[in-house]
Amino acid sequence: MQKFKTPIAPSLSSDAPLPKAWPFEEARKITARMDARAQDTSDQTPEQTPALLETGYGPSGLPHIGTFGEVARTTWVRQAYEALTGRPTRLLAFSDDMDALRKVPTNVPHQELLAKYIGLPLTRVPDPFGEYESFAAHNNARLRQFLDSFGFEYEFASATQYYTNGTFDAALRRMLEVHDEVVATIIPTLGPERRATYSPVLPIHPETGQVMQVPIIKVDPDAGTVVWKDESGKTFETSVLGGHAKMQWKADWAMRWYALGVDYEMSGKDLIDSVKLSSKICRILGKEPPAGLTYELFLDAQGQKISKSKGNGLSVEEWLRYGTPESLGQYMFQQPTRAKRLFFDVIPRATDDYLTLVQKAETQEGPELMANPVWFIHGGTLRPEDTSPVSYTALLNLANVANADKPETLWKFLRRYDPTLSPETHPYVDRLVRCALTYFQEQVYPNKTYRAPTDTERKGLVDLADELAKLAPETSPGDVQDVVFEVGKRYFEKSELRSWFGCLYEVLLGQTEGPRFGIFASLFGLPETVGLIREALARPVEEPVQG
Repeated sequence: MQKFKTPIAPSLSSDAPLPKAWPFEEARKITARMDARAQDTSDQTPEQTPALLETGYGPSGLPHIGTFGEVARTTWVRQAYEALTGRPTRLLAFSDDMDALRKVPTNVPHQELLAKYIGLPLTRVPDPFGEYESFAAHNNARLRQFLDSFGFEYEFASATQYYTNGTFDAALRRMLEVHDEVVATIIPTLGPERRATYSPVLPIHPETGQVMQVPIIKVDPDAGTVVWKDESGKTFETSVLGGHAKMQWKADWAMRWYALGVDYEMSGKDLIDSVKLSSKICRILGKEPPAGLTYELFLDAQGQKISKSKGNGLSVEEWLRYGTPESLGQYMFQQPTRAKRLFFDVIPRATDDYLTLVQKAETQEGPELMANPVWFIHGGTLRPEDTSPVSYTALLNLANVANADKPETLWKFLRRYDPTLSPETHPYVDRLVRCALTYFQEQVYPNKTYRAPTDTERKGLVDLADELAKLAPETSPGDVQDVVFEVGKRYFEKSELRSWFGCLYEVLLGQTEGPRFGIFASLFGLPETVGLIREALARPVEEPVQG
């Protein structure tokens, strides 16, 4: 089943309250922009003119989880706008593949070969993998495969193609007309040395093919040319049209907005200053910059900013090794303007949050349903096909106590819990089983640590084992949970019951948190749970037992 698809038809009536979800707030920005433009011009109406939403990508490296996040979030804004207005949209995934290769990525082969092409446009750098006509073509293909695998609906755009086929020519002429005003806008943000040489124009050297960052001696808007000198002192007059030059980053972004009429583009917090400058340049060129959202950046396990060069983040491939596409969508949807840790331990929570929202969606309608991330993750379909009656955390704990190394072990417990479950009838549950098993083996088991119970906890655990031993094997998870509560209240004040459950997880499971214990005991089996408790009580108390 494809994920993250845009709905074909709107789902929100004009008199309905606005769903309380951030994509609808962003959709309002686009609606206001489209309405204002329709009033100011004699162009087609917003019902006839698709709103253009754009995402940007630099193909100097392979696509990463930030690329996924930006395209997914923009898709959800697009979905909200269509549902809110019934108007058409387009999503343009733009690759800045005419940018120069500035350094050799560390995760590609043939490093020495690529080093010879520093300074050339990425479309003129050989593919180190030997599969495509250039390094940019390879990374662009990976980007499209990456986006296609999630079912995103988009149009791909290449900067090199747009520069060389004349798409940008009118905008480039306009850039020369306002060249000095653009320079005056940028130079206050530069150091003294760069101020003396800055120009938004980067000519392509006609002899070496390099992207040149040199002073511009003369600008001729009528001819569409610039005059400049290379390092040897040789003078050239180069057309800025037809791919013989490109714009520097902030001017390039503004020129693209102006040329294509981009209505919406979000960007990371690290680009706030760039957005401000590009917006000023876009207005100088003669158009309003697009609406947009500034999203926060991801943090690593220690709360530090994620860096591609450091490799301290989490890749999409790693996420999908341990979780589902829906859980990744859930993580990306929630609070995009708040910094969030992006490490392995967020996957179980994101998965269980998604499953909880699926259950809520079953009883929701209209704006309430459309505020549910599930509505966005599944592209506006009212009832997602994929869900599970068992949480990811419960599966992890089953794998933990059973020391499971194959899916069949977990399925034995699942069938006991619900005889109607099977890999054939519930393939999504089977996917969760396999993900949880891999997560347990690679992320949990190496770090598992048990602790000895305190004297009070030991008394409570003895009591709990005795009480569970009295229950019939078919006792419901809710009734088992009631017993766990009642035993806990015998030894802990109401305000301290959290410590009781912490004891169960840390002493019995070797981890700091877990699912509702009644559900876990029902899955694992009441006799087996009693045995687990008594085994833990029989451990030596001198020191913790390592997993």
